[in-house]
Amino acid sequence: MRLIRGSAVLWHRQPGFRAPWPALQTRQGNQVISFATRLIRTSSFALGASLLAAGAAGTAQAQGIEVTGSDAFNLPDDVTFIVQPGDPNIRRATARVNGSIITGTDVDHRVALILSAQNADIPPEEIQRLRLQVLRNLIDETLQVQEAAAQEMPVTQDEVDSSYERFAREARGMSPAQLDAYLTSIGSSARSIKRQIQGELAWDRLLRRNVTPFINVSTEEASELRTRIVESQGSTEYRLGEIYLSATPANREQVLANANQIIEQLRQGGSFVAYARQFSEASTAIVGGDLGWIRLEQLQNDTLEAAARNMAPGQLVGPIEIPGGFSILLMIDQRQIGQADPRDAVLSLKQISYDFPAGISQAEAEQRGGAFLEAVEAMQGCGDADLRAAAVGATTVDNDQIQVRQLPEALQNVLLQMNVGQTTPPFGDMQTGIRVLMLCGRDDPQDQTIPTVEELQQVLEDERVQRRAQRFLRDLRRDAVIEYN
Repeated sequence: MRLIRGSAVLWHRQPGFRAPWPALQTRQGNQVISFATRLIRTSSFALGASLLAAGAAGTAQAQGIEVTGSDAFNLPDDVTFIVQPGDPNIRRATARVNGSIITGTDVDHRVALILSAQNADIPPEEIQRLRLQVLRNLIDETLQVQEAAAQEMPVTQDEVDSSYERFAREARGMSPAQLDAYLTSIGSSARSIKRQIQGELAWDRLLRRNVTPFINVSTEEASELRTRIVESQGSTEYRLGEIYLSATPANREQVLANANQIIEQLRQGGSFVAYARQFSEASTAIVGGDLGWIRLEQLQNDTLEAAARNMAPGQLVGPIEIPGGFSILLMIDQRQIGQADPRDAVLSLKQISYDFPAGISQAEAEQRGGAFLEAVEAMQGCGDADLRAAAVGATTVDNDQIQVRQLPEALQNVLLQMNVGQTTPPFGDMQTGIRVLMLCGRDDPQDQTIPTVEELQQVLEDERVQRRAQRFLRDLRRDAVIEYN
């Protein structure tokens, strides 16, 4: 068993934004806390911590001096491990954090919770890396709970149980007992979520006492930002997702290989949000890598700017080598500043479908499909579509509140050119049947309003709170005594 001090390399570029997926939120005083947005809280323990030797590095560590770069540690170019890293007989995924135990079962249950949200098969080597990241997250949660207790504001079990019940009902639409059963069925447990809730509540209290009161943004600063926004109207804004992996000359090849494996998993259907939460070392990991709406110059890196400028919505690129590591970029969306985006229009649609019977021949399918399309052409708007569809054995489904941007891109382009009462070209196949969409109504978007000075003050304050919070967590890690079994 060995003792190390946890340290973290944190990187920040943009303010955090709300997570792009539904989450239960509970209000604690003036602070809004979201349990679902922090399934994974990213940190990275410094590589080679167990190799710190006597001499310059040891002296700096003993004196509490913060040093950066591998040269400060006087590390040899050719590192020979006394014990091979990852040997299961030497170091398992369990830890003792300032005396509090994190068991292998804790890790297993959290991993099962994360895997249940994935749409793709995860290879064994990815799962092993996920386990290590989950262990780091559990260590962070433990440190937060311990610090809240040390500052005499512990989270009680009643508070955790109450929040768990709200999470079950509001975020999952289940009773607590139903959520318990679901978690058990996927190999997780209620205790895993409750542990996370406890960490969230503790962290919220710590920030409200130690960080938020000391953050201030002047009216003049927010006014200057608003002026710049007004001047930039009409230019393009980009909503980007990023997974950032730090690298050094010593581990560059390994980090690059890891980045390529992440890219491969994402292209096979993996969740970008989930991978960002688990592996990104940027502060935006907590919100799934979402950089929010930015102008490209805000990236402050010519290589990233050039890559993003040529990307289309939905496109994934990377790994891109930048100073300090590698980035993987996802273009989530684009828009013109201060101008209404046609894709924000809310449509009223009617889907008209014809399903082919099982075992039908190609010739008969063509005949029935032709009759269906003739019936569609004869429809005089949405008013008589239901009757005419029923006459040929077709079905209809209405959706009165769907944004254009929520539809597949191919349909977006068609629907934006249509008038009320018109239909899209037919699409489908023998297995799924033939479908068309009829446009029954459209509410065009309003021009975007420029944020007020007060709103911009809040945005800037949130950004600074997040940066200060990352430093606070880094200090907790540095002072912790962590024993790995």
